[in-house]
Amino acid sequence: MRTINIHEAKTHLSKLVEQAARGEAFIVAKAGKPLVKVVPLNAPEPAQVRRLGFLAGQISVPADFDRMGAREIEQLFGA
Repeated sequence: MRTINIHEAKTHLSKLVEQAARGEAFIVAKAGKPLVKVVPLNAPEPAQVRRLGFLAGQISVPADFDRMGAREIEQLFGA
């Protein structure tokens, strides 16, 4: 994502807004420190963004996961 100095953002605001509306988000910084992120209105909300792998290394799936409870399921369905 592009970072733009606030002075440059003021100078080229129209062009930058058009780019953001097309999906090219950018960050406005002051003295190199990021201040705001400009994104299009139709961008997904942070809560809607999928975070794949956020529990990596914290949980483990047993090797027999696909067979867990098979006996009980067979009894329930009379197999």
